[in-house]
Amino acid sequence: MPGSRTGGRPPVQRAVRRPAAPGSSSDNPVRRLYTRARKAWDRPLTAYYLILGGSLLITVLGLVMVYSASQITALQLSLPGSYFFRKQFMAAAIGGGLMFAASRMPVKLHRALAYPILAGAVFLMALVQVPGIGMAVNGNQNWISLGGSFQIQPSEFGKLALVLWGADLMARKQEKKLLMQWKHMLVPLVPVAFLLLGLIMLGGDMGTAIILTAILFGLLWLAGAPTRLFVGVLSVASAIGVVLIKTSPNRMARLACIGATEPRSGVADCWQAVHGIYALASGGLFGSGLGASVEKWGQLPEAHTDFIFAVTGEELGLAGTLSVLALFAALGYAGIRVAGRTEDPFVRYAAGGVTTWITAQAVINIGAVLGLLPIAGVPLPLFSYGGSALLPTMFAIGLLIAFARDEPAARAALAMRQSRFGRKRAGDSGLGRRSRRWNTMRRRASVARSSGER
Repeated sequence: MPGSRTGGRPPVQRAVRRPAAPGSSSDNPVRRLYTRARKAWDRPLTAYYLILGGSLLITVLGLVMVYSASQITALQLSLPGSYFFRKQFMAAAIGGGLMFAASRMPVKLHRALAYPILAGAVFLMALVQVPGIGMAVNGNQNWISLGGSFQIQPSEFGKLALVLWGADLMARKQEKKLLMQWKHMLVPLVPVAFLLLGLIMLGGDMGTAIILTAILFGLLWLAGAPTRLFVGVLSVASAIGVVLIKTSPNRMARLACIGATEPRSGVADCWQAVHGIYALASGGLFGSGLGASVEKWGQLPEAHTDFIFAVTGEELGLAGTLSVLALFAALGYAGIRVAGRTEDPFVRYAAGGVTTWITAQAVINIGAVLGLLPIAGVPLPLFSYGGSALLPTMFAIGLLIAFARDEPAARAALAMRQSRFGRKRAGDSGLGRRSRRWNTMRRRASVARSSGER
C-alpha cells in the first residue's frame, strides 16, 4: 500500500528546474570567468600578493637579463663574464633583507626614520661635490667611491628620503588641518624638494631630477592642491627645465633624437637611441633566444643598465617586453589600491609617493628605449643593473608590502590563515600522530577478527 510505505504523508513535490535563459551568466563562460576574476581581484590580499609577487618576478627576471646583457661588456673590460651579475645578485640579496625589514616595521618606525634618512641623503649629496670624494660617471658628478669597484649614488636615496619625509610632513599637517592654507601646503615641502633638486643638478643628472619632481607633484596631488597652485609649481619647474635643456648641448642632442630611426652626423648622432630600436625590431614575437642578442656585442651602449629593456625585447621578443610591462602595471595598480583604501594619511602619501616614483621612472626609461622620450639616463626600477638604485627601491617595495598587510581586511585574512595553519600544525603533533596510528591498528584488528583470521 502506498500509505504503509510513506506513513500517510503525501509525496514530496520537487521543484521543476527551468532551463537557463540563453543569455544568462550561468551559460556564458566568458561571463563566469569575468565574475570569478573580479571576485579574486577584490579579495583583501590581492594588493599584497601583487606587490610581493610582482616585485620579486621583476627582480629575478632583471637578474637573468643583467647576466645576459652584461657578459660582453665584462669581457671587453677583461673581467669575468659573471662580474656584473655577481654584484647585482649581492645587491639584490641585501635589498631583499631591507625589503623584509621594511615590510615588518610598524608605521611609527617608518615615520621616525624619515628625518634621519633625509639628513643622511642631503649630507651624502653635498659630499658628492667635494673634490677628491665625489667622482664623475658618464659626465655626471653624482657618485661616491667606496673603494675598489664599489660606488654609491646618493641621489637614489634622495628619492626615498623625499617620499618618507614628505609623507610624514603632509600627514602631520593634515592631522592639524593646516593643508587648507596654500603656504602650509608648499612650505617647507617645496623648498626642501628644490634643495634636493639643486644638489642633483650640480652633478648634471637631470633624469633623477625629473623623477624627484614627479614625486613632488604626486605628493601635492594627493594632498589636494588646488589647480592654480598645482599649475603654478608646474610652470616654475617647467621654466627651470627649459633653461637647463637650452643651456646644455648634450641635453639638446638627446631631445633631437626622439623618433630617430638611423644614426646622424654631428652632435646628435643618436647612436644609442637607434640601436635600441634595432634591438627591439629584431626580436619579433618571441625573440632570438636568451643570450642570443646581437646588439649587446658593442653596438648598444649601456646594454645592461639604461637600455636593458632593448636587450630584453631582442632576446625575449614582444612576449617578454609585454610581460615586463604587465608586471609594472600590476605593481602600479596595487600601489594605487593601497593608497586609496587606507585611512592613515601617512600611508596614503607614502604609498602614493612610492607608486609615483616607480611608475614615472619605468615610463621614462621605457619611453626612451622606444624612442618616444629623450634619453634621461635613469635605470629601469628593480630590473637594470645598479645597486644604488636597487637598494632604496626594494626598501620602498617593503613599505608598500607593510602598508598592504596593515589594511584591516588584509590583517583579518592573514590572521585567519595563521590560525588555520596553527590548528593544522597542532593536529600534526606527536600525540595526534600516535592516536591516529592506534585507531588505524584497531580498525585493522577488527577487520581481521571479522574475516576469521588469527
